[in-house]
Amino acid sequence: MSKKTFIIATIILIIDQISKSLIEIYIPLNNSKTIIKDFFSLTVAHNTGGAWSIFSNLNIIFILFSLLSLIVLIKFMFNFKNNLRNNLAFALTTGGIISNFADRLFLGYVRDFLDFTIFNYDYPIFNFADVAIVLGVILLIYAIMKGEDQVAKVNK
Repeated sequence: MSKKTFIIATIILIIDQISKSLIEIYIPLNNSKTIIKDFFSLTVAHNTGGAWSIFSNLNIIFILFSLLSLIVLIKFMFNFKNNLRNNLAFALTTGGIISNFADRLFLGYVRDFLDFTIFNYDYPIFNFADVAIVLGVILLIYAIMKGEDQVAKVNK
């Protein structure tokens, strides 16, 4: 992992952890504060499962999956072309995974608070780490589609 990638991942981790802590100070668990009526609220929730709370109360599975994901990310990181977009992709994904992993490991759940309703659908509540992971994965998929995951193999 390059120094820049490590720094960005650390910044993602810090931003996510601080935002979760601040939200929990000002909004009680299972309560909401409307920011934009019928669109965006801050809603504090503790999630012991995955997205949409699937597999709730299987925290150990998510802890192990997070560790496995980090190992795979680090292993494949060196196969990708070394450019700003790919470094950002790995930083976002790694920082997000580590932040949610820390919640699961130390608290037993992930703290979520971003709550959107779009076209009358109330999306699952999420956090900044989730956003970072999704953006990072999208960038990695783009890199794979461009063939940038084969750089190390070509250079050998």
